[in-house]
Amino acid sequence: MMIDFATLSYYLLKISKKKMGILFFFYYVCCILLIVSEGFSSSMHHLCSPTEAFALLQFKQSFQIDDLCVCWDDSNLKYVDIPKTKSWNENRDCCSWDGVTCDMLTGHVIGLDLSCSLLDGTIHPNSSLFQLHHLRTLNLAYNNFQSSLVSHNIGRLTNLRHLNLSRSYFEGEIPTEISYLSNLVSLDLSSTLVYGLQLDDTTFETMLQNLTNLEVVSLSAINISSPIPVNISSSSLRYLDLESTNLQGVITESFFLLPELENLKLSGNDLLKGVLPKIHPSNTTLLELDISNTGISGELPDSIGTFSSLDILNLKGCQFSGSIPDSIGNLTQIRFLDFSYNHFTGHIPSTISQLKHLTYLSLSSNSFSGEIPDIFSTLQELRYLCLSKNSFIGSFPSTIVSLTHLQELDLSSNSLSGPLPNNFSMLQKLTQLGLWNNSLNGIIPSSLFSLPFLGQLCLDNNRFSGLPNELKTNPTLVRLGLSHNQLSGFFPQSLVNLTNLSTLYLSSNNITIDEGIQITFPKLEILQLSSCELKDFPHFLKNVKKLRVLDISNNKIRGKIPNWFRGIRWDKLRYLNLSHNSLTGHLPQFHFHNLQFLDLKFNSLQGPLPSSICNMNYLEFLDLSRNNFSKSIPSCLGSMSNLKVLDLRRNNFTGSIPPLCAKSTSLNTIVLNDNQFEGTLPFSLLNCSNLEVVDIGNNAINDTFPAWLGTLEELQVLILKSNVFHGPISSCQSTLCFPELRIIDLSHNQFSGSLPAKVFGNFKAMIKLDGEDTGEIRYMEPDLISSYEDSVSLVIKGQDIELERISTIMTTIDLSSNHFEGVIPKTLKDLSSLWLLNLSHNNLIGHIPMELGQLNKLEALDLSWNRLTGKIPKELTTMKFLAVLNLSQNLLIGSIPQGLQFNTFENDSYGGNLDLCGPPLSKQCGTTDPSHVPQPLEYEDESYFFSGFTWESVVIGYSFGLVVGTVVWSLVFKYRKPEWFVEFFEGIYPKKMRRSMKRAQRRRT
Repeated sequence: MMIDFATLSYYLLKISKKKMGILFFFYYVCCILLIVSEGFSSSMHHLCSPTEAFALLQFKQSFQIDDLCVCWDDSNLKYVDIPKTKSWNENRDCCSWDGVTCDMLTGHVIGLDLSCSLLDGTIHPNSSLFQLHHLRTLNLAYNNFQSSLVSHNIGRLTNLRHLNLSRSYFEGEIPTEISYLSNLVSLDLSSTLVYGLQLDDTTFETMLQNLTNLEVVSLSAINISSPIPVNISSSSLRYLDLESTNLQGVITESFFLLPELENLKLSGNDLLKGVLPKIHPSNTTLLELDISNTGISGELPDSIGTFSSLDILNLKGCQFSGSIPDSIGNLTQIRFLDFSYNHFTGHIPSTISQLKHLTYLSLSSNSFSGEIPDIFSTLQELRYLCLSKNSFIGSFPSTIVSLTHLQELDLSSNSLSGPLPNNFSMLQKLTQLGLWNNSLNGIIPSSLFSLPFLGQLCLDNNRFSGLPNELKTNPTLVRLGLSHNQLSGFFPQSLVNLTNLSTLYLSSNNITIDEGIQITFPKLEILQLSSCELKDFPHFLKNVKKLRVLDISNNKIRGKIPNWFRGIRWDKLRYLNLSHNSLTGHLPQFHFHNLQFLDLKFNSLQGPLPSSICNMNYLEFLDLSRNNFSKSIPSCLGSMSNLKVLDLRRNNFTGSIPPLCAKSTSLNTIVLNDNQFEGTLPFSLLNCSNLEVVDIGNNAINDTFPAWLGTLEELQVLILKSNVFHGPISSCQSTLCFPELRIIDLSHNQFSGSLPAKVFGNFKAMIKLDGEDTGEIRYMEPDLISSYEDSVSLVIKGQDIELERISTIMTTIDLSSNHFEGVIPKTLKDLSSLWLLNLSHNNLIGHIPMELGQLNKLEALDLSWNRLTGKIPKELTTMKFLAVLNLSQNLLIGSIPQGLQFNTFENDSYGGNLDLCGPPLSKQCGTTDPSHVPQPLEYEDESYFFSGFTWESVVIGYSFGLVVGTVVWSLVFKYRKPEWFVEFFEGIYPKKMRRSMKRAQRRRT
């Protein structure tokens, strides 16, 4: 319906001339306006441009809708499972479609919001989307565009004010054209994939300079990899998010001088260095400053107090040091304060008591000291308080119990002492309390167990001596940690009222369990009772149905595994540890089909290993070591698809090693030493692509050297000692040959031929170590099995000793007690990270290569009981870490070189070389002994010095020595004080060694 405005005016004028009453006049005006409105509504129908409607439909058709997904809509705070494009069809005006906004006058599409629309597919560079030239708002966030590139055609949408492509799986380089969108007010390109999108430094700088209207910029998780621009032209910038963008260089004050900035987020950029600028901003608009997990260091400047409007201050995980300035008390509007994981020292400033709006305070993992001050009575809004991992002393701060809104409290890992207060009843909203790793003592107050919302109570590693005699029924407590305390007597009867417990830690207490105790924990899932005084399996386990973790190791449980225990069907049990007890009898058939971890080591179980163990299809860890199992092991072990660790050492297993990894590649560690296995190594080990440790020492394997194992790229430890291996050490057929090998022990076999110079050259891991540049010492341990660490069985002078952890710096070659002949290859010098070399008890001839002096990390060298000739190379004296040297029982001649570590070695290092002279020997050079008759080398004197010396004989003594030696030598060379070094080591050397050194000094003078 169309309205003639001239006619309308005429009637209005005529009405007024007749002096119609005011009310009647306005009545007519309203009626006419309603008619006009209806006319306009009718005339605006089908305003949507057919071209733009077609472009939108084309865009819709290029995607599939993922009906199985839901999306969280941040703006409306709800889950979305219906796509907006569902309402799009050609029979409706596109301006009425969900997510589409049109200009009311022109009908052009000016807004497109398809966030959380479950779109699945790629955006083509020439997509019809870029035909919508009038777009002012484009939001495609939270979809799955399958690694689509951001098209250069984005630059054609020059009217854009708001662009949001966040978290929609875009990848690749952000085009320069995006910096041409000069009308942009907000830009969000935040990535779902870390560094999935890249922004080059030129585009980044141009964007911040050209887009002068920008108010909101979010580029989190984009790989920018450039320094922070010095000049930022957008004076209207209010929100800047550059989290995890790989920013580099030094933080500048340019951000802090932006007059309208309210939110600055730079967290997760560990290459961002420098100190926080000491600036006094001209404005106080900054509400949020997040520079957590960056490399920013130095002291926190006093000027931090000038940001009086701050609501959030996050410095977590930086490198700040020094004390917190008192000016922190000026941040009176702050609600969130996190200074954790820094190097702050001193006391907590009392001015924190002025932060009355604070709801979150974390100062954990610093070096704060002294008593925790009683400053919390004024912080009545606190919900979260964490002061853990510091050096606080004194008693539990009494004012904390007055924080009636407190929900989480963590004071763990300090040195707090004394009893806990009794009045915890005011903390009615407390859900978590962590006090572990302190020295708190006394009786645990009953008021803790009466808190209505308390779910986790962690009191482990303290000195608590008892629990209340009576506890009220607590429906909320699900996790109780009391391990490593001084609880004694019978299992606490008062715990029976904690009916909702799912996790109970009682390990390392002096408690026993009365067989008659009536306990029912219907929801218990994790129970740890290791290192207590248990003498039987806890009978109350019969009533526990949902157990996932059970640890009763290291107790005094004797006898057979009871029938009632083996008959329990715990379908959810994942972890079972019965080790370090005195269990006897055969291993029963368990009904724990979902078990992942089974540890029975250090018991007296016997008999064959039942094949039913292979029914545990999810088993990842199996440790049956140090028992009395016998006969052959089931071949089905090779078909266990999830098994990562197999440790059967020190049993009486016989027969051949089954085809491990026959149907699986998961095995990481195979330890079978000290059994009676025979035959050859199974070639199926080639399938173990993740294998790191192979230890089959002390068996009766009769085979040649398994060079084919060299293709296993992860293999780090190979121990074949004390078997019947024979023949030469052959080279690998492939280009890769033991590239990660760190420990190889072939001692006490029947290998022959020359030393394998070519094989040595392939030991890449012995050339440069993991952690060598950083000085970090790491230990080998299989993934996902935190309680197991790879270890090596040692034999030192007839005694079994075990090195519990294998450090990645333990690079070792032990070829002793074989039939090797020929010369020592000079290529050994290339193994610059070698820690121990043992070639003793062979038939080696020739000179000691002077190139061995280049092994500057070597700590132990044994070349004894060979036929080596010539002089001892003086180059060996440059090995500053050499702690053990054995050159005895050879044909060496001449004077013994002196210097550094050679000044510490005694006669035993050179015995049996009758033509050697000079200190420490009594024979002086230049004299001859007329009675000297060359003696043939004999191998019978097994008691002489390092007889039977293997690389293991110094592992324990010098694994600590290596660390200490590294520190000491770094101090010596840094401070140039060798006299301090001498005095220090004279204080710890054995008296016999000191006397020998003094005698050597007197000879030199």
